[in-house]
Amino acid sequence: MHGILTIPLRNLAWLGFFAAILAAWYAMYAMAMQMDLDLLGRPGAMGERMRQMDPRMPMYMPMANFGPLFAMWAIMMAAMMLPTLVPTLRSYEDLIASANGSRAGFLGVLAGYFLIWVGFAGLITGAQLALLYGGVIDMLGIARAPWIGALLLIGAGLYQFTRLKEICHGVCHSPMMYFLGHWRAGGLGGLRMGLGLGAYCVGCCWPLMVLGFAGGVMNLAWMGLATIYMILEKLPQIGHAVARPFGVLLILGGLVWLVAPHVLGG
Repeated sequence: MHGILTIPLRNLAWLGFFAAILAAWYAMYAMAMQMDLDLLGRPGAMGERMRQMDPRMPMYMPMANFGPLFAMWAIMMAAMMLPTLVPTLRSYEDLIASANGSRAGFLGVLAGYFLIWVGFAGLITGAQLALLYGGVIDMLGIARAPWIGALLLIGAGLYQFTRLKEICHGVCHSPMMYFLGHWRAGGLGGLRMGLGLGAYCVGCCWPLMVLGFAGGVMNLAWMGLATIYMILEKLPQIGHAVARPFGVLLILGGLVWLVAPHVLGG
């Protein structure tokens, strides 16, 4: 116990932060493996039939119920978005040393940011259920028609060139400027700033979350690649340099996805 008490509060805060990220990724891995077992690990065509099941059938299906689906999205937001917050928290730590920032404010920023993403998790859960019951996606959250996935890629790519993306990315890319312009001291002040930063971050990154419907919302490869890109986009050195080229890649990928069946079929 004495050894724990001698660990600086700063180190404990960062250890807890990274432990939460690791726990979220482990939980996502466990859920993805269980889903693969339930839906894809069936003999013959049974797994495919389960993926295409009607969510209105009189049986309990977690992916067709708000509670389990919301929990999945909330954990996914923690796994994907908390790593992207590191530059922001580092900027706030600079203000602990040079201004009247505090460790309570640090935790407030973290809490406010995550609350916004939990709210987004609720919205996208509702959207997924609407798409599922509307027959647009299957039980894995994958679009039933290939052209839907292609249009999602193209739409996400075009969004990279919008003014809204530019504004939101500017805040996410330079959190210190946001802190200086919206500074509030203390834990509640940190919470208010975290809510604001979270809102801008949602505005910056929501199309990448929607892309989950192109390849499956529990696709760990998509989650990992999207997380790496969002981290790169927020790095001060290269953030502005990767946004539009990434948009071009998304558009090209969507176009290839759109025309490939016709070319190969011909």
